[in-house]
Amino acid sequence: MDFMTILTNVLTALMEVGDGLKYIGAGLAVFTGFAAAIGEGNVAAHAVDAMARQPEMAGNIRTTMLIGQAVSETTGLYGLIIAFLIVFQTK
Repeated sequence: MDFMTILTNVLTALMEVGDGLKYIGAGLAVFTGFAAAIGEGNVAAHAVDAMARQPEMAGNIRTTMLIGQAVSETTGLYGLIIAFLIVFQTK
């Protein structure tokens, strides 16, 4: 069997499964929020540690922390948007 025949058979089998795989994919997309939350907690912990060590730099550290957390949060939001697009797509 060549690659295209195998690929066609796999895609045909997946199309017969129905919408179940769609919901599994949406669930996996939402897991990006967990990674973002872990990263944001890690950033906040290290920022507080840095502020405790150098209180005079607290303003700069806080600004950098908030920018980093905003960028990290967009990853979770993109995952949520992708999950909504997967679940509510029209055929």
